[in-house]
Amino acid sequence: MNQPQIRTEAFFDPNTWTVSYVVWDPATRRAAVIDPVLDYDFKSGHTSTTSADQVLACLKDKDLTLDWILETHAHADHLSGARYLQQQAGGKIAIGENIRVVQGVFKKLYNLERNFLPDGSQFDHLFKDGETFMIGGVQATAILVPGHTPADMAYLIDGSVFVGDTLFMPDVGSARADFPGGDAHELYRSMRKLLALPPETTMYVCHDYPPVTRDAAWQTTVAAQRAGNIHARDGITEEEFVAMRKARDATLDVPTLILPSIQVNVRAGQLPPADENGVSYLRIPLNALPVHR
Repeated sequence: MNQPQIRTEAFFDPNTWTVSYVVWDPATRRAAVIDPVLDYDFKSGHTSTTSADQVLACLKDKDLTLDWILETHAHADHLSGARYLQQQAGGKIAIGENIRVVQGVFKKLYNLERNFLPDGSQFDHLFKDGETFMIGGVQATAILVPGHTPADMAYLIDGSVFVGDTLFMPDVGSARADFPGGDAHELYRSMRKLLALPPETTMYVCHDYPPVTRDAAWQTTVAAQRAGNIHARDGITEEEFVAMRKARDATLDVPTLILPSIQVNVRAGQLPPADENGVSYLRIPLNALPVHR
């Protein structure tokens, strides 16, 4: 087996249980950042850039040029730091083309401004399923994995796959499928698509919610997932998974940051346009978001 060309460094945000990644080609020093975080204090309404600044420090320390800022989907549990990273280090902000579907749903929910277009134009690039792109001299592939949301993408890069929220660590399982546009049947098929990759493929997850018996972790393998994932291991049927997922989702709380985060994340990490007083405001729709479907 050939040694991987890419290098990867992970950054865990304990406030949102999110893992961001810097992935780079050491030969060319060209890099991608996956799922960056913009810190947000819900009580004060203030944003800060501590998490994203750690990523920027990594880019600087390793003398990397940022080509891509890759979002796996429009997250419901943290604000995206993509726009801030781009302002500081450049790069194209990219996401799957089905973000248009998500934008259409949430433009209506938030009653967003008339000139917000649900056409994906807020992003620099929209990936199609199976589309390839380059990080320096290393080829990467965008893989559509709907189910958690319609727009979820995974990124296969040189023997590693970055799966976003589709799969978690084996002892945590899988993502919920009860958000608008989510579908447990699609999620199962997306998981099986990822688990059909070579067993030695390294898998990096976007979140970890560890049991008390271990520290946070984010790196596993396809083989480990197929053998031990509590929701998706080999032998669990689609019908069994869907029944489990629907029952479990009905018990889950709405994510704390879902209302502020999605209206920023469908804008590629851009805050809403400032009002005439120069301040940006987030909308909180009352009695509008279904808790469960």
